[in-house]
Amino acid sequence: MSAFTGATSETASVPGAGADLLAALLDGMDAALCALDADGTITHWNREAERILGWSAAEAVGRRGFGGWAARGADAEETLGRLMGAMKGPGRQVHELALLRKDGGRVLVRSQAAGVRGADGGPAGVYCAFSEVHVQLDLERSVALSEALFEDASWGVVLVDADLRPAVVNGHAARAFGTGRTALLGRPLGDVVVHGAEELEGALQHVLAEGTPPAPAEVWVTLRTSEGERRRCWRSGFLRLSSPMAEEPVPLGVAWLFQDVTEERLAVREADRLRFRWSQLHRAGAAAAECEAPEEAVTVLLDFALAGFADHALVDRVVGERRLTRALATPPGAPGPSSPVVGGGIPLRYGPRHPALQALDRAGTVRASAGRTAEVWAEAHQWPGDAAHALCVVVRTRGRTLGVLTFLRASCRPGFEREDVVYAETVASRVAAELGVPPEE
Repeated sequence: MSAFTGATSETASVPGAGADLLAALLDGMDAALCALDADGTITHWNREAERILGWSAAEAVGRRGFGGWAARGADAEETLGRLMGAMKGPGRQVHELALLRKDGGRVLVRSQAAGVRGADGGPAGVYCAFSEVHVQLDLERSVALSEALFEDASWGVVLVDADLRPAVVNGHAARAFGTGRTALLGRPLGDVVVHGAEELEGALQHVLAEGTPPAPAEVWVTLRTSEGERRRCWRSGFLRLSSPMAEEPVPLGVAWLFQDVTEERLAVREADRLRFRWSQLHRAGAAAAECEAPEEAVTVLLDFALAGFADHALVDRVVGERRLTRALATPPGAPGPSSPVVGGGIPLRYGPRHPALQALDRAGTVRASAGRTAEVWAEAHQWPGDAAHALCVVVRTRGRTLGVLTFLRASCRPGFEREDVVYAETVASRVAAELGVPPEE
């Protein structure tokens, strides 16, 4: 009996439940499959083979080789010989074969053939799985694309499962997170993302529910790394993944692709900030030129300078060696325009390490922040209670020190940076020009 005794009238005839099971297995395969016995006679031919070539199992089973029906006469012996060669060779052999459809059209298929051994261990035949070359190429391209994305891509790629946990992470993404590729697998994003995890998870849930968004999105995240926290901006694209094997689309997860655009975004933000600040100074200069009194001009300058820069501004005038009096201040309780301080002739009781006195001693600029005890710190420095960050700039003109200009920010805002110093010193120089040289003592 042949080693390929088959299953049904569409494959071959074997009595019993085993025949039905074999028929179901063969006909349910996505790949076309045929089998040949040791003489080259076709013993099995499934539905996918019929779909590709048009020849039914009844027309194929029992024929020797493909000559006269599924292959041109000139190609028939070579085609059969290449397939039957797998009966004696080890493993699987891959071939590209030119076959004929029932309607006369030619089709190029890629086959994988392997030999089958009989009960005595000798060659008993060959089975061959095949598909159209373009289908195989599409599959290979998909596999190659996946491998390239996860090995050589210059952007991060993360596959997130339906529970919003990373299932696959490429090298670029792992470096962006500051971890190893396997360290992220199966962990919630909140384990490595300090701020921004909620936004990311919200975007992933939206994609799972609604599908792929039409455009990339930019997400700011703060990462927890061995070197501390890092703030990054990622331009992200999301693709919903669905199983091609199900009758209805079943979400498998989300493919998340991202690029780090932090430096680009910071540069744009800095350019916008500089443009706004220098526009404010230009407007302040024009408005101050219309003021008759120097104090009024200084008030106008500070009101324009505070917009988007700080919450409070104070001007302390020099009245003696390391002694200052409050001349102008913004309201301590709520934001508002600065105004002259009534009864401001009394010297301030600043401690020896007060930032304003340090600026006076250095004839330069001093930055300071409160840390966790903002209210106590502000009260000790005689500043408004919400002050948490200070920038003290000496006010000088014509070689003389007139006082100290202090800008204050609340705890909800970041501390002053080096870029802020240039702007504050420019404002101080304009304040000095308005106040002029004090009379000699």
